[in-house]
Amino acid sequence: MANLSVPTLSAAAEARPIPSGISDALFWGSLFLDLDRRGPFLQLQIRQMIYAAIEEGRLSLGVRMPSSRELAALLQVSRNTVVIAYEQLVDQNFLVSRERSGYFVAGLPKHLGTAAAIRPAAIEGDAARWTDRYAVRPSTHRNIVKPLNWQDYPYPFIFGQFDPSLFPTNDWRESARAALSVPEINNWARDTIDEDDPALIEQLRLQVLPRRGVRARPDEIMMTIGAQHALYLIATLFTKSSTRIGLEDPGYPDARNIFGMLTQSIVPLQVDGDGLVPDAEFESCDLAYVTAGHQCPTTVAMPHARRLELLKKAQEHDILLIEDDYESELISEGAELSPLMSLDRNERVLYVGSFSKVLAPGLRLGYVVAPAPVIRELRALRRLMLRHPPLNNQRVAALFIGLGHYRSHLQRVSRVLLERAHAIDRLLPEYLAGCTWLRGAGSTSYWVTCPPSVNAAELAEAARNEGVVIEPGDIFSMVEGANRRCFRLGFSSIRTDRIEPGLARLGRLISKMS
Repeated sequence: MANLSVPTLSAAAEARPIPSGISDALFWGSLFLDLDRRGPFLQLQIRQMIYAAIEEGRLSLGVRMPSSRELAALLQVSRNTVVIAYEQLVDQNFLVSRERSGYFVAGLPKHLGTAAAIRPAAIEGDAARWTDRYAVRPSTHRNIVKPLNWQDYPYPFIFGQFDPSLFPTNDWRESARAALSVPEINNWARDTIDEDDPALIEQLRLQVLPRRGVRARPDEIMMTIGAQHALYLIATLFTKSSTRIGLEDPGYPDARNIFGMLTQSIVPLQVDGDGLVPDAEFESCDLAYVTAGHQCPTTVAMPHARRLELLKKAQEHDILLIEDDYESELISEGAELSPLMSLDRNERVLYVGSFSKVLAPGLRLGYVVAPAPVIRELRALRRLMLRHPPLNNQRVAALFIGLGHYRSHLQRVSRVLLERAHAIDRLLPEYLAGCTWLRGAGSTSYWVTCPPSVNAAELAEAARNEGVVIEPGDIFSMVEGANRRCFRLGFSSIRTDRIEPGLARLGRLISKMS
């Protein structure tokens, strides 16, 4: 935003006061109402709020700002914090400094003003007139719904979300700082068309995938914006209107929705205590989506014998398997089972992974491992969508892994999550005595089945009023109501000391509904 032309301020404008009838303290206090004094980077927050007020017209050209001393006292922050914020805004030409007079709003150039850009209110029935033009209606899909403010709830038993207490903040900062050196910026700031950061591909190939028993060449790996992006690309590349897609039922709703937009030939595949069943329905498919590591949502781990049987049937019936290894490496518990990809000898498996569960979903870093010809086509397809995922994030992740932080982070996370799992194992018989549950070794969630009289969707709503967040199981089934008694109980995002009081509240609600 630098180098904006600065409107000339007249002497009268320089002395222009705050609009009459408004108390100075009330006016300025309202501008900074959302200031988080306990949060980081106070001067950045102050700068952002002043800029927003200028852009939105709440601070017009020529308004005199409070002195740095006055604003610091009002906001209860250090004077230096305000001085730094003011000086940065002066450098950006949003404020002007007049000797012995103070700071004044310089405003925005006319072409950056927002008043003329405000759109009129939506016309009655505006949405309806678009309906016939849509080729697809993704907004009508049944999706997993989690409250965006789940961190505000004291007992968030939800799956796969960011846990601030487990994120390796200092190590990530070190990696991010290293990625901001001039040589590194020269590496990631350029446009690589459809290529990825070679450093991250190499770290995946040497440090991450071998831990899962997967060996791959650089031309067999491609980065994506999370695992869902990978699934969307694979579905687009391989699915015709006549393609028969096998999906676990119950299973991952987003996979169901992605493939369902491209073909009506969705085949529900049976799941038992060993995961996906390779029966006649499976044999009729062209592609099959499978979560062998921990079946979504029941968490069962597919035994080695079932994995070999699945691969054998895939070879015999010419089926392509899409393996979503969404929860690998988080908890070291029990014997490690090899992914389908590591057992595949006939190029039947496309492997999808991500850093969402290991680090944070907001990073949006996923990847596909597949035969080189497939990766080549996926890259060409990805180029049409977004060229490549942001290279700065890729380089930070590469440095994070290369500096050894990834391995130490996994060790720490595994210890904490195993402690939580043991606590829940001990407490469930006490507080959820009328329920049954499953948790495959290494999983970070439980699949809980309530007594027959309990509707899990109603339970989830009542639980939220008690500060407890769970995920009703109905959404995972292709048939609405098929799993109405079930819910997913995750523990990757709840503090260990809050597990027992949260389960106690949940147990009381289930008892009332039973």
